[in-house]
Amino acid sequence: MPTPKLSSWLAVLVCVGCATSKQHTTAPSARIAFENDKVRVIEYHTGSGKDICGLGMHSHPPHVYIMTTDAKLRIITPDGKESVENAKAGDVGWEDAVEHRAENVMGNNAECYVIEIKDKNWKPSTGLGASSGR
Repeated sequence: MPTPKLSSWLAVLVCVGCATSKQHTTAPSARIAFENDKVRVIEYHTGSGKDICGLGMHSHPPHVYIMTTDAKLRIITPDGKESVENAKAGDVGWEDAVEHRAENVMGNNAECYVIEIKDKNWKPSTGLGASSGR
């Protein structure tokens, strides 16, 4: 269960993400929205048919995710297994370290935040591409 301080911080992130006006494009992009010695927050947005949280097969350390839009995701794991998952705007959850390809197949622009916890085993997400600057 998140601490009250973490819960408050996550609520602020969701509110900021929902209230921020963004220019939508069909090209996937990632932006480091915030980073310090404890966490790294990555904002992802993409068009339909594009990878949503990294380019191609990529990895994430254990993390919290926050969906700011609805999305239908095709998830492909390194062993070739595929699944389809429906996400709703406002969904917040925890995911252990993972390697996958996640593609937006809903037909809309999709956005989410990934919050990496920088513990002693932290390795940053891969597949951010060239647009990951602040």
